[in-house]
Order: sequence, then C-alpha cells, then structure tokens
Amino acid sequence: VTGASFFVFSGALKSSSGYLAKSSIVEDGVMVQITAESMDSLRQALREMKDFTITCGKVDAEDPQEHVHIQWVEDDKNFSKG
Repeated sequence: VTGASFFVFSGALKSSSGYLAKSSIVEDGVMVQITAESMDSLRQALREMKDFTITCGKVDAEDPQEHVHIQWVEDDKNFSKG
C-alpha cells in the first residue's frame, strides 16, 4: 500500500507497447501511464464517483501484476462544493 501527495495519469501509452499500464514514483507522487481507452474509462469513473482499478505490467506477464486502486470514501461526496 502506497500513499502519494499527487497522481498524474497519462493517456499516451500505446497499445502496441506490450504493457497494460505503467506506474512509476515521481518525487512524492505517482505517475500512471495508461492507454487512451483506459483514460476514457477512468474519466467516466471519476465523473460518476465510482471506484476504478488499473492493472500495470506486461500484457503477457505470468507473475502477479501491480494494481493502482482509486477508491472513493463516504466523505468525498461533499468535499469542495463551491
């Protein structure tokens, strides 16, 4: 389990790269590179305030993959209402 000060999601990962997604530590945050299709799904999940999981690693990997979980909690629905 890792916490981070910020997350960066990039939708520029090409399907031909051989990766489902890639994650890396950037200073005190996390950068996650995903495909454009995954970015569309992530945006929709964020709009609807639904949990979302990104599986990182090689497409053909046999070992357990790394996961990035975006999870909403009860108090988030009233956060920062302007």
